[in-house]
Amino acid sequence: MRAQFVLSEIGVGLRRNLTMTFAVIVSVALSLALFGGSLLMSDQVSTMKGYWYDKVNVSIFLCNKHDAENDVHCAKGAVTEDQKKQILVDLDKMPVVEKVTYESQDEAYKHYKEQFGNSPLAGSLTPDQMQESYRIKLKDPQKYQVIASAFNGRDGVQSVQDQKGILDNLFQLLNLMNRGALGVMAMMLIVALLLIVNTVRVSAFSRRRETGIMRLVGASGFYIQAPFIAEAAVAGLIGGGLACVALVVGRYFTIDHGMELSHKLTLINFVGWDAVLTKLPLILATSVLMPSLAAFFALRKYLKV
Repeated sequence: MRAQFVLSEIGVGLRRNLTMTFAVIVSVALSLALFGGSLLMSDQVSTMKGYWYDKVNVSIFLCNKHDAENDVHCAKGAVTEDQKKQILVDLDKMPVVEKVTYESQDEAYKHYKEQFGNSPLAGSLTPDQMQESYRIKLKDPQKYQVIASAFNGRDGVQSVQDQKGILDNLFQLLNLMNRGALGVMAMMLIVALLLIVNTVRVSAFSRRRETGIMRLVGASGFYIQAPFIAEAAVAGLIGGGLACVALVVGRYFTIDHGMELSHKLTLINFVGWDAVLTKLPLILATSVLMPSLAAFFALRKYLKV
């Protein structure tokens, strides 16, 4: 009998405040969709860091004859064979170095033609203008400064470049976008909470006579609150369900099908379905818990008769 009463009151409350209930559902859905998207973005950035940092190389570019005439770092002339051998010996002794690959001028020119063959400058370059280099794979990409401090300014070395610096700029941009999404999500959550509190108060005010009578005849506080809390929880759960659908559909159409980013951007290791599915229970739990707590605290004064 009590369960039937609670369920009937839930239906009455949702129908009576249909417009505000719809607003609650939409705001909860949007805020939790942004919440789930932010969590997935954070996972994506972490996945990309692990994937790309593992492929990061440090490059030691050596002076050539052209650099000796135009670059202040090569004022002492082009790199000699003895200097190249000494650099290689020193690299082999460093514990942070995992692998060293030598790239000749001809190989550098070939790689340049493969990547920038359509560039207007490609026709004016010759192999002797390219730089020899050592490409170094580090055991820990964070230890780039060890290589830079050891070889920057050495005779025969034009520059030491770390690809991690380029990736860091990308990841900083992605993290900034993620923080922006979290900020929008926080505002949407506040709007959703205010709507929930207002909806519950309007519903309680419209039924204040019934709740007052129930209180006078000895009904418990929980028994009086239950329909209102359940209304908020049901509206929140519907919004949470829509947020879950939005995440699943968004992942499906942007990465797997539709836009097919997984096929078009093969250099990016996208998060898998396991990352999406593990976020759905958290979103659903939040969609029920958040409105329930908001309704509980909003109703306290209506228990006083």
